[in-house]
Amino acid sequence: MLDAAGGRTPSTHPALRHCVALLRLHLASPSLAAAKQLHARALRAGVPPSHPLLAKHLLFHLAALRAPPLRYAVAVLTRVLPDPDPFSLNTVIRIAASSPRPRLALALHARRLAPPDTHTYPPLLQACARLLSLRDGERIHAEAAKNGLATLVFVKNSLVHLYGTCGLFESAHRVFDEIPLRERNLVSWNSMLNGFAANGRPNEVLTVFREMMDVDFAPDGFTMVSVLTACAEIGALALGRRVHAYLAKIGLVGNSHVGNALIDLYAKCGSVDDARRFFEEMGTEQTVVSWTSLIVGLAVNGFGKQALELFGVMERKKLVPTEITMVGVLYACSHCGLVDDGFMYFDRMKEEYGITPRIEHLGCMVDLLGRAGKVEEAYDYIVNMPLEPNAVVWRTLLGACAMHKKLELGEAAWARLVELDPGHSGDYVLLSNLYAAVGRWADVHVLRKTMAKDGVRKNPGRSLVELRNSVYEFVMGDRSHPESEQIYKMLAEIAERLRHEGYIPRTSNVLADIEEEEKETALNYHSERLAIAFALLKSLPGTPIRIVKNLRVCGDCHTVTKLISKIYDREIIVRDRSRFHHFKSGSCSCKDYW
Repeated sequence: MLDAAGGRTPSTHPALRHCVALLRLHLASPSLAAAKQLHARALRAGVPPSHPLLAKHLLFHLAALRAPPLRYAVAVLTRVLPDPDPFSLNTVIRIAASSPRPRLALALHARRLAPPDTHTYPPLLQACARLLSLRDGERIHAEAAKNGLATLVFVKNSLVHLYGTCGLFESAHRVFDEIPLRERNLVSWNSMLNGFAANGRPNEVLTVFREMMDVDFAPDGFTMVSVLTACAEIGALALGRRVHAYLAKIGLVGNSHVGNALIDLYAKCGSVDDARRFFEEMGTEQTVVSWTSLIVGLAVNGFGKQALELFGVMERKKLVPTEITMVGVLYACSHCGLVDDGFMYFDRMKEEYGITPRIEHLGCMVDLLGRAGKVEEAYDYIVNMPLEPNAVVWRTLLGACAMHKKLELGEAAWARLVELDPGHSGDYVLLSNLYAAVGRWADVHVLRKTMAKDGVRKNPGRSLVELRNSVYEFVMGDRSHPESEQIYKMLAEIAERLRHEGYIPRTSNVLADIEEEEKETALNYHSERLAIAFALLKSLPGTPIRIVKNLRVCGDCHTVTKLISKIYDREIIVRDRSRFHHFKSGSCSCKDYW
């Protein structure tokens, strides 16, 4: 076909058809070099630079690359196409949303180069999620609703992901509930599960997963990672083992993400032997993440020297550690009191592996010094830190000051925390611990009054214990359990047997100026003791007892749990807010250094 001047029309130009065919052919193994070569060939053959068909297939080819060239794609869209079609614009928005510059996706949309269609909003919402920009996300949500496109399932899936990522899990669940059951796909379920898992809502994860199973929706690896994460969060080992068996049945155990989640599950449930066994069973499927999961798992369970030995094996295999691997290594040194080793690994991290220290690594070094009683050195380390210390770093120092009775430095740390994170209940508790430790009860009372006046509420101690596929929760002094009478009788029996063993309550752990007898009673009703008494009543002799506590175990409960493990011949694994304690035969894996 000829145009009015006797030349070929652009759409029938042989070079155009040839280049488009080659661009399609190379989609199976896309190449930037090939795309540029074909683009140049078409232009040299006389295809107009602004031809929409050439630009469309070129952009589609670029989007298929592992790392699409954003600048090239934007140039094709804005310089070559004077009036881009929605498909071309959406393709570049999708490239931008997945790039290191997701905000460019929002900027392109704001230019209104083409009207939005059904494929415009998911990548825009993905960009908002990556930017953690709730305001932009809500604006895009409103626009999609106004255009009548917010009811589409893939738009709603993106909204669920956005709100879950930004911490608004209730909004995410509200959008999820708006998706008709027949329209929900695997992305819908996974987005909701991941939203709950990422926001520390393990019970909700398990509830949604049960709903998913009730409608016979087949899970994938991403589904099961969320479920395993939830089991690990609440320390539900028995449930986790059932999930493991289910994974083997449906053939997902070989999935590397699932495998790493299983290592994490067993480690976070205190079952280190199971974590190590599964790690070894992974064989050639082991990744650096697998090694890191086990190293961190050993470290937080109190087996720091084993964690460092495993890191040595990892190095001999020429595997390159990540930033998270090194956090696990430094954590192991911190909780074993290996100060010199900690500084040696910190130096090697920078010099041998080129890892620039992040605030997490620097915080580990402060913890390392503080736990070892080198509180002044820890303070100097913070002052000379290459990064601005955050609230977690100062809180670590305040905890060390409370442990080693360093009042002046503790008050200095408190002053910084008031600036950085005012109203954090844990900081009040740490300062109160410090004042009580040095006998300044008047300051304790002033602090408690300040908390009440400012509406700061102390988190009550809570302990979870899993028995026969159910998880039970206890709060200090709790009498809401239907079997409270038997539990408190068991506590009385335990107290009597402890006295026969020579136990003397450490009433200094009760941070109130009350009579000694009242302090002893308060200690006896700590949440983990209620959970242990219940487990002793309801579980078979000789079976391990696993407790998950939201706060740090106090010194008196640590002593008592060691004695209970000896008196009742039980292994008791307690996971507090920062680490594990494996109590067995009257001793603890932490060797009283925590």
